[in-house]
Amino acid sequence: MGALAPLLLGDGRLPVGAYTYSAGLEPAVVAGLTRDRIPALLRARLHTTAITEAAAAVLALRAAGRDPVDYGPVQHALAARIPAAPQRETSATLGRGVHRLARRLAPDHPAVTALAVLRPRALRPVTLGALGAVLKVSEEELAHAVVYDELQTVASAALKLLPGDPLDSVAWILAAEPDSASAVASALAVRTPDGLPARTAALTEQWALQHARRERRLFLA
Repeated sequence: MGALAPLLLGDGRLPVGAYTYSAGLEPAVVAGLTRDRIPALLRARLHTTAITEAAAAVLALRAAGRDPVDYGPVQHALAARIPAAPQRETSATLGRGVHRLARRLAPDHPAVTALAVLRPRALRPVTLGALGAVLKVSEEELAHAVVYDELQTVASAALKLLPGDPLDSVAWILAAEPDSASAVASALAVRTPDGLPARTAALTEQWALQHARRERRLFLA
């Protein structure tokens, strides 16, 4: 699939669940976050959850290259680092969309069939690693795609939750480049599931717990 593969992974229009996900922006807005604080939220996520998810995706990609393929250690390590149950459930829901896409592209690929044995359902970073194996992307390309997806998900959700000039979202993403590069480097440096960083944010987790109980919301999280 060549040069198009990493671009596909970072495409916000990919039907894998991002339409129902705000990467924590909606809970933050309900808690009082204003539009001018979105760049700060992006930086915070790039130094916490984005590193953990990108590292887990890279570890899953490495696992996909072994025989037999075993995502269990990555899945368990990642689940232990997502303490809020609603966030784990959201990751599994998004992962189901990625898994569906991977099955559509390569149903018999060992990296894809190995996802089916995971219980509970494969978390999103694990399925992204499997999809990365199908698309034959490099570890660095996959890490960049996961980090970029974090940025573009927040920026896209902002257009619905805190409307303003759409060009602002471009500026936010470009301004986050140094933090993005740092997140990618940190993710690539992780060698084992045990070394997966527990980069969580307590306030974000609290917002997620509150958000899960709301009856009126646009996004899962």
